[in-house]
Amino acid sequence: MGIQILQYEFLGPIPLSEWGPPMEKLVYLILCRNNDKFDIIYAGDCQKTDDKSFFTTHKQFQCWLKQSGSEQSLYLAILPMFESSEEKRNNVIQKIMSQYKPHCNSNDIPKSKPDYVVRITEEPDVNSNGITCDSCGSKMNLEKTLEKSNLYRCTSCGLSDTRLNY
Repeated sequence: MGIQILQYEFLGPIPLSEWGPPMEKLVYLILCRNNDKFDIIYAGDCQKTDDKSFFTTHKQFQCWLKQSGSEQSLYLAILPMFESSEEKRNNVIQKIMSQYKPHCNSNDIPKSKPDYVVRITEEPDVNSNGITCDSCGSKMNLEKTLEKSNLYRCTSCGLSDTRLNY
C-alpha cells in the first residue's frame, strides 16, 4: 500500500504500533486517522535506528497523541531515500511542511517572508523641478502640473510617476 504526498510515493500508512526497526535514511510522516482520511501531523527524517522505542520516546510524541486522541489513531508512512544526504531529506521535509503545515512541526516551519521590499521614499517638494526615479535612480523632471497632482518623467528610462500635491 502507498500514499502520495506531493510528488513522493510513501510506503504505508501502517499503524504506528505495528512499526518495528530497523530504519535507515528515510523521511517519515506521522499521520492521524480521521474517519476515512489521514492528516499529516508530523514530518521527520531518520539517519539510522534500531531502537524499537524510536517513536514513543520522540520529543513530539505527546503532541502526536494530543492531535490524534489515542495511540491507536497514529499511523506511519515512510519514504526510503537510501542514497540521500541529510540535506536532500530535509529538503523533502521542508516542502511537505510548507504545503501541509503539520501541527506538531509548527516550531520548525519557517515564517514566510514576502518576496518584495517596501521602499520608503521622501515626498518631493512640490516646488522642486525633479525627484529620483524609483526604477533606475536617475532624475525625474516635472512634466505637467495638474489640479491635485504632478506628473514626473524619468530623464533616463522614461518611466512616469504621478505624485499628489500637498
